[in-house]
Amino acid sequence: MIFIASAAIILPLILLGGLNLSATRGMTISALVVIITGYFFWQISPTVLTASILQAIHKALPILWILFGALLMLNCLRATGAIDRINQGFQSLSADMRLQTVLVAFLFGGLIEGVSGFGTPAMVTAPLLIALGFSPMAAVILALVADSTPAAFGAVGTPLTVGLSNVTEKASVLNLIGLRITQLDLFVGALMPAVLILILIMWFGPRLKSWLSVLPWALVIGFVYSLLALLSAWLVGYEFVSIIAPLGTLVIVIITIRLHWLLPKSSQLTPWRTNGMAAQTPAPSPMNLMTAWFPYLLVVVLLLASRVVTPIKQVLTRYANLSWSHILGYSQINSDWELLYSPGTILAVAAIIGLLVQARSLKPLLPTAHSVIRSMGNTAIALGVTLIMVQVFTNSGLNQANLPSMPMYIAKFIATYLAGVWVIMAPFLGQLGAFVTGSTTVSTLTFAQIQADIAANASLKPTIILAAQLVGAAAGNMVCVHNIVAVSSVVGLSGQEGAILRKTLLPGLGYALLIGVAGWLLLRLLA
Repeated sequence: MIFIASAAIILPLILLGGLNLSATRGMTISALVVIITGYFFWQISPTVLTASILQAIHKALPILWILFGALLMLNCLRATGAIDRINQGFQSLSADMRLQTVLVAFLFGGLIEGVSGFGTPAMVTAPLLIALGFSPMAAVILALVADSTPAAFGAVGTPLTVGLSNVTEKASVLNLIGLRITQLDLFVGALMPAVLILILIMWFGPRLKSWLSVLPWALVIGFVYSLLALLSAWLVGYEFVSIIAPLGTLVIVIITIRLHWLLPKSSQLTPWRTNGMAAQTPAPSPMNLMTAWFPYLLVVVLLLASRVVTPIKQVLTRYANLSWSHILGYSQINSDWELLYSPGTILAVAAIIGLLVQARSLKPLLPTAHSVIRSMGNTAIALGVTLIMVQVFTNSGLNQANLPSMPMYIAKFIATYLAGVWVIMAPFLGQLGAFVTGSTTVSTLTFAQIQADIAANASLKPTIILAAQLVGAAAGNMVCVHNIVAVSSVVGLSGQEGAILRKTLLPGLGYALLIGVAGWLLLRLLA
């Protein structure tokens, strides 16, 4: 039965990663197999299967709406010339693509994660990297790998507040788990800038010495980020870690670049440009740099206000609520879509206001929106079938065979044989949940209770095991299929999801392993 339960994990790896099928074909096959095996082996009733399919279709809509907002923003910025001006701004700060990787993918993406989540960061940063001259494949992989360390805290702490709600709702315990996350990540997460630059060089550039020359700077920046995260969790609270850490580190990065501290004399400009050639430098733009950045800054401000200012949050979540509860009468099968609260709405509003500020006209809006909608067809299908597989998998506890759900069956099977080394395995279980569900929060909701139970039975500190679950789930963002589908669509790489998965799988597994080792060391230190 373990192989039946694992079909939702094994099939995408084989079909996308091994056979290089597109997400549309590979995930359609995977969804059909999971539905059929769920019906015959798990004895999931046709009504539950139908409810799960309806839930999946509804859950796809908010993600597609975020994708629409991100694409609308990107294309409006292209229409006004703001993207070229942003490019010039980065070039004036540093033409070195290694530094741009850290600035855009890791720090700006981390800030977007801290105020938004929902897979939004990679959809925002990948197009920016392409505008700087990165190839689409490099941009997608770097954006996905970077959206890992900040995702453990997500949008103002949502993975802890919601993800751990089945285990505890005590603020003191949640703050302690948040502190444990930063302790685990103090040296592992600190490696992320260096890893991103290494990925850029090894897969898209020619010389390893280009990495060694910037390695001291990358390690210092990574440690600054991790230290700020730890201090934020300790002194302020877990809700603002993923906002304070990237913002504070961004200031330090700009200072180090201006002072040329720990940086090599030469800039690495051309080796990784699109098609191996230097990107053409656009003509100087008359647009003010602040005006060019205004829509993105507006996104950050609106997202932060909507998540932190309680009256605003209450209004946005109360009206235009398109959520669907108790689908076909099942209280466990629900789908949330608070339209006004969605990052997609905020991205669209910022794009429209940006047009008014930058072009003083809304004339480009309708043709831009129309072209964006036409470009999303294949993505909608791929995302839909992926979520159908995911929802059947997660709802499989509603069966007539008295079996636990498929994810719980897998978790209990693993725990039976690996309880002795569970601190090493805990992040892999979190990563497994995020790989299938596409969410740090949902992975933690699914597995937090079993993680806590195993920790209690094995006399391990629950806070460390739950922290490892969250960091592992965050690392799962690198390999999550529907994140890959969405980001690929933004940059025009639909159909190449398998190639992307093969590239992100190694850093994802490596991250989980290092967190497991860090957890083992932390347990020894606190014993």
